[in-house]
Amino acid sequence: MRSITKTMLPVLAVLTSIEIAMGLVLSSFESTLFQYPSLLVLVPVIIGTAGSLGSTLSARLSTAFHLGLLEFKFSNYHLTGNILSTMALSITIFPLIGAITWVVSTIVFEPLLGLFQIVLITTFSGILISIFTAIIALITTYSSYLLRLDPDDVVIPTVTNLCDVFGIFVLLTTIFFLI
Repeated sequence: MRSITKTMLPVLAVLTSIEIAMGLVLSSFESTLFQYPSLLVLVPVIIGTAGSLGSTLSARLSTAFHLGLLEFKFSNYHLTGNILSTMALSITIFPLIGAITWVVSTIVFEPLLGLFQIVLITTFSGILISIFTAIIALITTYSSYLLRLDPDDVVIPTVTNLCDVFGIFVLLTTIFFLI
C-alpha cells in the first residue's frame, strides 16, 4: 500500500493539475457550446469514451505484460493487435456517438448542426483520440517497465486521465476548425 501511494501520489497530483487546467480551457469555450447545444451533449460522452478506450487498452497491455506476452516490438501480436482493435473500435463507435447525439438533440431541442457535421466532428475526434491513446499507452507501459513499476498501479490511471484531457482538447480543437 505504501509503495503504491508513494508512486502514485505525485502522478495523481500532476494529473489533477492537468484536469483542472483542461476544465478552465473547456469553460473558455462555454459560449460556443451553449450556442450549439448538440456539442454540449458531446462533452461528457467524449470524455467518457476517450477514458474508456484508454483504460481498456492500458488494462490489456498491462495484462499481457504480466503474462509475459508483451514485447515492445512492432511484430508482437499482443501489442499491435490490441492497438489495432482499439483503433477499430474507435472508428466504429465515434460515428455512432455522433449519430445518436444528433437524434437526441433533434428530440430534445432544435439542433443547429446537421447530422453530417456532428458525425464528422465525432469521427475525426475519435480517430485522433485513438491514435493518442495508442501512443500514450505504449509510452506509459514501456516507462513502467523501464522503471520497474507495476503497470496496474501507474499505467491505467495515467492513460485514463490523459485520454480524458486529450479527448476534450481534440473535441474543442475539432469544433474550432469545423464550425
